[in-house]
Amino acid sequence: MRSSDADILILPGLGGSGPDHWQKRWAAKLPTARLISQADWDRPMLDAWRGRIAEEAAQASRPVVLVAHSLGALAAAHAAPLLAHTVRGAFLVAPPAAEILAGIEAIDPAFQAAPLGPLPFPALLIASRNDPYATYEESEALASILGAELVDAGLSRHINSESGHGPWPEGLMRFAGFLKSL
Repeated sequence: MRSSDADILILPGLGGSGPDHWQKRWAAKLPTARLISQADWDRPMLDAWRGRIAEEAAQASRPVVLVAHSLGALAAAHAAPLLAHTVRGAFLVAPPAAEILAGIEAIDPAFQAAPLGPLPFPALLIASRNDPYATYEESEALASILGAELVDAGLSRHINSESGHGPWPEGLMRFAGFLKSL
């Protein structure tokens, strides 16, 4: 599959993606990509985020590929049962651990629950070995639950603009390879 063959839904995490975040850059660069907006970026509610993802996927005219970062990756995993017939694959980057989420009052505690089981579509989970929001072992465990292939991003912190991943060309190359596998 090529990017032009898919509707690429980009799912930011808490606070949305800032202007230098790789997600914003990819949304501008990939013609069939669109950044999914949430009603409240700063006080996320799982049901609302999950519903918004399902709504956008249902409006797609091509097979859907999700590109999600941080809390957006968890929202995508929780929305998966609603997406089985429209989503072809998911590229999940740096999902946070439940223990970290428990310490962030603004986030709906429902995000802390582990997704129920394997995703109904192929997925890559990209994890850093020094992400302040999840240990590599926590990312390994989540990838196992989701049935996702785990990709070791090395010492990349949270894989966002603050960690020096503005355009993140390595990630875009990995995403292109993932698309080819679908």
